[in-house]
Amino acid sequence: MQVDKTTILDIGLLDNNESIGLASHLDFCKTNGGKAKWMQLITHPLDTKYAIESRQSALKIFLAEKAFLDQMKISNGTCLVIDQFYGNSFSPIPKQIGLLSAYWYQFWNKTDYALIAYSVHHLITFVQALDQWLKVFEPYSNNTELNALIAPIKKHITQLDCLSVDSKDLKKDPQAVLELGYFFYYQYKAQLKNLQNHFYVVDAYYSMATAIQEYGFNFPEWVDQSSPMIEFEDAVHPLVTNAVGNNLSLTAESHFLFLTGANMAGKSTFIKTVGLLAYLAHIGMGVPAKKCRLSILDGLITNLTTADNVLKGESYFFNEVQRIKHTLTQVMDGKKYLVLIDELFKGTNIIDAMKCSTKVIEGLQALNQSLCILSTHLYEISEPLKVYPHIQFCYFETAVIDKTLIFNYNLKKGVSQDRLGYLILEREGVVELIERINT
Repeated sequence: MQVDKTTILDIGLLDNNESIGLASHLDFCKTNGGKAKWMQLITHPLDTKYAIESRQSALKIFLAEKAFLDQMKISNGTCLVIDQFYGNSFSPIPKQIGLLSAYWYQFWNKTDYALIAYSVHHLITFVQALDQWLKVFEPYSNNTELNALIAPIKKHITQLDCLSVDSKDLKKDPQAVLELGYFFYYQYKAQLKNLQNHFYVVDAYYSMATAIQEYGFNFPEWVDQSSPMIEFEDAVHPLVTNAVGNNLSLTAESHFLFLTGANMAGKSTFIKTVGLLAYLAHIGMGVPAKKCRLSILDGLITNLTTADNVLKGESYFFNEVQRIKHTLTQVMDGKKYLVLIDELFKGTNIIDAMKCSTKVIEGLQALNQSLCILSTHLYEISEPLKVYPHIQFCYFETAVIDKTLIFNYNLKKGVSQDRLGYLILEREGVVELIERINT
């Protein structure tokens, strides 16, 4: 599934100056290298049903073996020690070393020996832990994603002499320490770095499985069909505490959602929820919904956070138009897209906004190969749009009790008629301030 930088920003995937992104929220990696791999996985959605379902299957196995993975002894400290070991220059370790010369090396090179001994302990811990991982996961080698880890790990781990070494005994045996130090430093560096790289993928998958378990995500069901579709029950935004779940169905027969509601009613959060759900599904993750069915999408395009550009002399409205132009250019290629638009044409007057919005909606609803959600405050344009059978109308209701706004965040069928701007102005004391100025 294709996404661009604007979409990544719009759906809140990465951290920004104001808040953490979804990637950080779902990060349970034990190592820095795992975090780097996790960022690679989450920023590269998959584009085939086979690849996605293979990863889903791998993550289900990680969930089944979660108790074993939780107690794996490879920590970030272990990996940092290994990196430091290979980044240091030691006094040359003899290839063949006897007991006496080992004690001699230890005496004359105290600092080097101490670092070698410390590193060897962590290196043994690392390869032994990977050997245990291999024994647990090798029966699952029929899974494509897992076999891409199992095969190279097995290649470099099999028949290592140190797999049975008790690292506690090495404290009394400088000869064994230096023999292992020589082996790891001079003979096994390439293999060890390769193993590290594959372990970081293991760590990233562990993080994904942990997030799925921690937040109660469920794996979506993939539908094979030529037209795009997405259906879900009780979907919530994963970063919203005590979020209210909502349902949605976008199919070939009803592929455009015209969404209305007052400010703060939940429109923007819902749109981002749909985007994140589709995105997580396409990286093979579970999704924050009770149930979800969808087809493979070729792309996700958003128009949620437009801004002006002072340096280029570009207005807010001009950038809105450019983003819509980009969106329409993309979706006209006949591929399957999910298009998310929040408050279109806020940068111009209401008459222009109504005319421009209607024209764009009429174009987007005619594209049978795309799904679209568009939110707006321009309730007036809903009536002429009801002639189009592909458009469904939903809204978030707001109740007013004693000038207090009550939001239930439940998606309902129909078009909102709420006009609450002045009430909010009044509730926040702005009207009173203005009246005091005028007296």
